[in-house]
Amino acid sequence: MRLNEVSYSDAQPVDGYGAGFFRIGGKVHQGGVLTSAAGTMSWGGFEDTDPLLALVGDIDVLFIGTGGEVAHIPASLRQSLEDAGLGVESMNSPAACRTYNVLLSEGRRIALAALPV
Repeated sequence: MRLNEVSYSDAQPVDGYGAGFFRIGGKVHQGGVLTSAAGTMSWGGFEDTDPLLALVGDIDVLFIGTGGEVAHIPASLRQSLEDAGLGVESMNSPAACRTYNVLLSEGRRIALAALPV
């Protein structure tokens, strides 16, 4: 078996998550998070659109983690992000974290906005 070490570009991977927190790049963040090559910050949820829209031009796809369960994001949020040119994929937060890490390791231009489980 051959093992390859995964290297990440400028962005940090999601190392773990639990009840109310995410660990990204070795640092624990309480509550919702937004992470991309620009860094990691708190995210206030579906109404907190300004930091998401600030990523336009820097990313191609935004993964939105909806918490522990799969849920639809508000139609107005999806519409404003898509109108700005962002691809949007919503899924539960564990799946969003895994998908983000895989695509991040491939060097894709992505971001993750996730609510805690």
